[in-house]
Amino acid sequence: MPAAEIDVDEPLVRALLADQHPDLADRAIAPIGFGWDNAIFRLGEDLIVRLPRREMAVPLVEHEQRWLPELAPRLPLPVPAPVRIGRPGAGFPWPWSICPWFEGTSALASPPVDLVATAKALGAFQAALHQPAPPDAPSNPYRGIPLADRHEITVGSIERLDHVDRVLVRERWDRFVKTPRWAGPPVWVHGDPHPGNLVVHDGRLTAVLDFGDLCAGDPASDLAVAWMLFPPEVRPTFRAAAGDVDDDTWRRAHGWALAFGLVLSATSADNPAYNALGRRTLAASLEDE
Repeated sequence: MPAAEIDVDEPLVRALLADQHPDLADRAIAPIGFGWDNAIFRLGEDLIVRLPRREMAVPLVEHEQRWLPELAPRLPLPVPAPVRIGRPGAGFPWPWSICPWFEGTSALASPPVDLVATAKALGAFQAALHQPAPPDAPSNPYRGIPLADRHEITVGSIERLDHVDRVLVRERWDRFVKTPRWAGPPVWVHGDPHPGNLVVHDGRLTAVLDFGDLCAGDPASDLAVAWMLFPPEVRPTFRAAAGDVDDDTWRRAHGWALAFGLVLSATSADNPAYNALGRRTLAASLEDE
């Protein structure tokens, strides 16, 4: 995990609240987690505070603040659209957000009980999201792009891994890269709908988190979650629920699953849960012809 460029702690969060949202400043504050890009604190019973911990994450926060309130009403699952906006202050130089709290745990920690129902729900969510995006929608150099643009990163991941058949993986990857590119208009893409960003409560999928990679492009990178979360017999249910997914798009999604499996395996040595997810995803993408 990249080191934080600014240490974010409870006193800083409380100082920001006192200055900009004083009606919330007396609420209990508790750290929830520190990801690659953001620090998360629970604020009372129904809110969280989300602050970037690296400068490169600032545009991601701004994308969520600009677009999620507009997208949320048309999506069939709750998403963390900001309810309050934070400005630089109290020595903190970047924008930050106050978002709703969703009860539950991640699908990475507690997978949903009914995977068929989950495939239908997540597929319907992606179908609702994957609609043509406006011209001013953000782009992303790592998501929603042609598979060929991931070639250097993917080959680098292959070369770093000792536990894979590099010849087999490279041959499979080279075949995926030849799949025809997305020919439709750029659509909205979540960018990172892996199990760690799916909320499960009482065994059911109840929310989708972390839209920092939100962008316009090819929806195939989102569809790769099929190999991250579902067994082979359930993937067709997800595909059917996700809308009119043609064969080339599904094949590109398969290629994205291979790429995600490789990069997670190669870069998550300090995070056992994500390292295991990478290995499972890689195995699933190689087993599925």
